[in-house]
Amino acid sequence: MPDVRPDPRPDPRRPIDPAINSPGREGLTGTAPANLYAPAAEREQITIAPDFAPADAQPAWRQDFPIDWPQDLYVERRDFMKFLVLTSVALTVGQFWIVGQNWLRRRRGLPEVRRVASLSEIPPGSSLVFQYPGELDNCVLVRLSERDLVAYSQKCTHLSCAVIPEPENGVLHCPCHEGFFDLRTGDPTAGPPRRPLPRITLEVRGQDIYATGVETRTT
Repeated sequence: MPDVRPDPRPDPRRPIDPAINSPGREGLTGTAPANLYAPAAEREQITIAPDFAPADAQPAWRQDFPIDWPQDLYVERRDFMKFLVLTSVALTVGQFWIVGQNWLRRRRGLPEVRRVASLSEIPPGSSLVFQYPGELDNCVLVRLSERDLVAYSQKCTHLSCAVIPEPENGVLHCPCHEGFFDLRTGDPTAGPPRRPLPRITLEVRGQDIYATGVETRTT
């Protein structure tokens, strides 16, 4: 009897196995139902309760007051991004406003508005040296209390020595010739100086301190 071996090649006329995981379906396309490959839900839209229990194990009240953790986090991220965008826009508008103001002030011969420091940089009872209106014009900023700020030119009105703030004594002291000025007003109180210190006008915008002008007085 002759040895008959089965043909290893598959019969192309045989029915295709409907199971998508069978070897006969490898490499075939277009034979699965259209809804078999329906898109999966986005990660942010998958409903998960805060206790991670399945939906059928949740209490009845949670159906009336659902808390979808991924969706809640998605809303938080969206609100955070909205906050960042609005904050960036506000800062940009503020910078353009300052630039516009400085342009107008220069046309009028007035010193420009310049940021000096933030409130966190100068606690009550401390002082800070800055330059205004020019880069060589040293000034001193003193925070008298939580709300009170004063600033003056650091040049003594006697012979232009640098004055030193002494908040604990309520004065600005010129060590060259022992001149003294009142810390709140800038008026001379002792020693050779006869004219008050030029006062730097200040403005607080949010948490930032700005110098806005110079007041020069003769008496």
